[in-house]
Amino acid sequence: MDWKGVLRRRLASPNTEKKNEQELKDEEMDLFTKYYSEWKGGGKNSNEFYKTIPRFYYRLPAEDEVLLQKLREESRAVFLQRKSRELLDNEELQNLWFLLDKHQTPPMIGEEAMINYENFLKVGEKAGPKCKQFFTAKVFAKLLHTDSYGRISIMQFFNYVMRKGKIKIQDILACSFLDDLLELRDEELSKESQETNWFSAPSALRVYGQYLNLDKDHNGMLSKEELSRYGTATMTNVFLDRVFQECLTYDGEMDYKTYLDFVLALENRKEPAALQYIFKLLDIENKGYLNVFSLNYFFRAIQELMKIHGQDPVSFQDVKDEIFDMVKPKDPLKISLQDLINSNQGDTVTTILIDLNGFWTYENREALVANDSENSADLDDT
Repeated sequence: MDWKGVLRRRLASPNTEKKNEQELKDEEMDLFTKYYSEWKGGGKNSNEFYKTIPRFYYRLPAEDEVLLQKLREESRAVFLQRKSRELLDNEELQNLWFLLDKHQTPPMIGEEAMINYENFLKVGEKAGPKCKQFFTAKVFAKLLHTDSYGRISIMQFFNYVMRKGKIKIQDILACSFLDDLLELRDEELSKESQETNWFSAPSALRVYGQYLNLDKDHNGMLSKEELSRYGTATMTNVFLDRVFQECLTYDGEMDYKTYLDFVLALENRKEPAALQYIFKLLDIENKGYLNVFSLNYFFRAIQELMKIHGQDPVSFQDVKDEIFDMVKPKDPLKISLQDLINSNQGDTVTTILIDLNGFWTYENREALVANDSENSADLDDT
């Protein structure tokens, strides 16, 4: 190759290389502008880009568009049915609790059962398709706090599941709470009716006032000692211990939200959801049923309170027989939550086991009825 000739030609046209570099830069800028505009949706193809966005707004059908109205109603009903089928029923919740308890990971922290991620995934595989959404790494990480073994609390996880979409549409329709809610539309509702309506302003003020009165140290939380003065102040220490073991607390004290759950359950003990709340507290062995041992465990505290108040203790054997006679469980040795609900005696049974005043009222029910009848007769005579 004639290197001298090449060099002379390069030197003779010094702007040639610069021109080529400029052309390359211009070409690079043109390509950048083109691709950037396409990516951002601008330029000549912006209209085509916006056509790819899916439609997200549909106007509501007018009143005279009967067919569209019917279609909307049917679509909504199908959607609610599908969401309802995704919810766990009582049997599925009990099965989930059984699996969690079976796969707990030692050692325990105090009396709190824990589970590691490996066993967490095993439970997820066995719990069924409805539970799959809860057994994710994200949920586990959310509930993981300071455990040195990398575990989460089984009770906290179960409470997390319970709080996700646990109210069924049919339960709302069948529940008396819906009637209470609709009752508030009556502008002439009496003060007495408002005070007994859970959703009314007077009722809300009543419950909040109770909370403030119980909070003696004014720290915005309730200790076990402060909660013991709730109602007639005759709940047993054994039951209160279970409340603080099972319910969400902060450094051993209860916040207002947890207190609301507690009050709602105790004031509506005939409701299945309230019975489920109390049943969990009574099921000290986490077996999904109450046996003679658990009944005796709670009733011994009632007997101790009776002695303190100078009353003759009632035989547990008699009380146990009465409870089983009232409930008539499928298994003669075990009382399940469903047995309590089906018997329509769940409120009576739970009251007998947790509250001395409630037990005394039940034990003297015949004398109280007779006394009421005498008082009514006296009023009629006057």
